[in-house]
Amino acid sequence: MDVPLTLDHFVERAELYFPQVEVVSRRPDKSFVRGHYAAVCARARRLASALAAAGLRSGDRVATLMWNHATHLEAYFGVPLAGGVLHTLNLRLHPDELAYIAGHANDRFLIVDDVLLPVLNSFRDKAPFERIWVVPFGGAPLPAGMDSYEDLLRTAPDNFTPPTLDENQGAAMCYTSGTTGRPKGVMYSHRAITLHSFAICLPAAMGFNEHDTVLQVSSMFHANGWGFPYAAVMMGARIIFPGPNVDGESILDLLSGERVTVANGVPTIWIGVADALDKNPGRWKLQPGLRVLSAGSAVPEHLFRRLDAHGISLLQGWGMTETTPLATFSRTSPAGLQQPPDAQYRVRAMQGRPVPLVMIRARSMQGEVPWDGRTLGELEVRGPWVAASYHEFPEAADRWTEDGWFRTGDVVSIDPDGGIKIADRSKDLIKSGGEWISSVDLENALMSHPGIREAAVVGVPHPKWQERPLAVVVARSEPRPSEQELHAFLSSRFAKWQLPDAYVFASEIPKTSVGKFLKSRLREMYGAWKWKGE
Repeated sequence: MDVPLTLDHFVERAELYFPQVEVVSRRPDKSFVRGHYAAVCARARRLASALAAAGLRSGDRVATLMWNHATHLEAYFGVPLAGGVLHTLNLRLHPDELAYIAGHANDRFLIVDDVLLPVLNSFRDKAPFERIWVVPFGGAPLPAGMDSYEDLLRTAPDNFTPPTLDENQGAAMCYTSGTTGRPKGVMYSHRAITLHSFAICLPAAMGFNEHDTVLQVSSMFHANGWGFPYAAVMMGARIIFPGPNVDGESILDLLSGERVTVANGVPTIWIGVADALDKNPGRWKLQPGLRVLSAGSAVPEHLFRRLDAHGISLLQGWGMTETTPLATFSRTSPAGLQQPPDAQYRVRAMQGRPVPLVMIRARSMQGEVPWDGRTLGELEVRGPWVAASYHEFPEAADRWTEDGWFRTGDVVSIDPDGGIKIADRSKDLIKSGGEWISSVDLENALMSHPGIREAAVVGVPHPKWQERPLAVVVARSEPRPSEQELHAFLSSRFAKWQLPDAYVFASEIPKTSVGKFLKSRLREMYGAWKWKGE
């Protein structure tokens, strides 16, 4: 019998086998709400019934403007159970971008946290929402024209018959961060989410099981929270949601107090955790074997070393909104475990091999590049959860090759064993005097200096060399390292022509809404830089 791969199976499994597994939410005021899967699934079903009664049609988009908490998890399943598409809005975007995205997706309904009503009000008059339901946290009166989410569930019909779901219909969608051009929508089918969840749970990736407690740090409004919420429910893992408080000490309080075994987050999260541990050794008792996934940008090698010293196993994955998002995962092979520690760290700092069912290749102007660990080319991927197009954005069709591979825009080398190492985004490579310089390698090296917290390197126009690298750095403390010290530090690892020609010390580096360095902004800020001798 052909059984469709649809998310209703996740809900049924959780109800049958894991009804009393705990789901913990830390509210914006840092208080806790403790529930369990039985309640989350029951409320998800009531949400599906209520949305259908409100007129939801198959394929309609229901947007969320919410932090990470159990009610957001209800929407992850309740919306697709009703035949709708969950559209998570990135609450850190500019109001104009939010208005564009909601309009382009044609979102009919919205569920919003009451603490995020100021964000909603900044673009509501430009958005297409027919109805808005507010999740109560602060107890403030409902604004005019909005309804209570709890009343929505309370009045849901009891005789709801769920629609028959097609595994190829949309279940969720997310928009790219829009660092180049307009944000683009990616639709995730039930089938893609289901297969992606299985991949996350493989031992070659995160290896989820029902003995785990998962801390969902990565924003649920971006790329399905990296797929962790779906995978955790599928496997019956206990879930902890941190809400908006994700500084190093707050994360460590949860890691310790809730006995977390698995977590995820961008590198800046784990840098903050490492800083807090270094300042307060012995304050937090962490679970033995704690494993955390870092993705979103390349992880500097020194961060693996810092967290190892505190008993935290840092793992690295690579993916994009268009890949649902996990595509590759870095695990040290049996042969690699026989290598000296320095060699193992170099491998761990790579982005790893593709997870099962995902295929990779890299191509340059000359064609497909060899897997020699040196030759660079643009990474292309394909697989059952890799998007085949953008939502109503035909002008970006050239992101896919004629034979169906997705052009990622990441420039990589591929080792003989299939492991990829990202050299840069194609738009961030620095071309100097006809030679290419990897900004990522320079950044990771700079962040391994004990006096540097963050570093971003961009190419700035140069009258002779076309471009030269300029480093923008955030010092860990005063006194900060001198330019000469940083130059000498890098000289042992890079050729002279690869070194930055200037260093700018800043209080912070601009970041995208998902925590990546916003290099387009840096290029704007320093595009008119005057080099010595000009």
